Amino acid sequence: MIYFTADQHFGHANIIKHCNRPFVTVAEMDEYLLEQWNNCVDVNDTVYIIGDLFFRNTVSADEYLHRMRGKKHLIKGNHDKDWMKKTDLEKHFQSVSNMLEISDGSHKITLCHYPMMTWNAAAKGSYLIYAHIHNKTDAAYFQLLKSMPNALNAGVDINHFRLVTFAELVKNNQEFKDSIA
Repeated sequence: MIYFTADQHFGHANIIKHCNRPFVTVAEMDEYLLEQWNNCVDVNDTVYIIGDLFFRNTVSADEYLHRMRGKKHLIKGNHDKDWMKKTDLEKHFQSVSNMLEISDGSHKITLCHYPMMTWNAAAKGSYLIYAHIHNKTDAAYFQLLKSMPNALNAGVDINHFRLVTFAELVKNNQEFKDSIA
């Protein structure tokens, strides 16, 4: 299976308030996210992380990464710089990129932490999987993103704090967009 995820922010206390996450402590949030990860991912599954895996974490990223199943590919986000300097990336990731183009066998997909107005083959029906904006809808660009059915937010805040397949990603994004007036 292929899974997509983003914006976990392991170790980041302020993200609980910022995104209205249903957790009291960082430890509770982190353990729940790890549990959700390993409940669906097997060791041979492919996982694309669309950035911001850790931020302001006091526990070593290695201590989390060795617990996360799957063959992991990291697309770097704006909060990934510090922890990456202290981690043996080759030990934990199949690849580390700023942006990546893949095919899941049925869809051509561009992976980038930041939402984009256009991407390779967008006019031909390809998809963009992005992150960065979490569950925020108050920025002017959100209405534009809402009108783009092939631009999909992989952030855990709109994907029920789970890693998701492509089909689940499409469904969750449509439900999220439909819930916004």
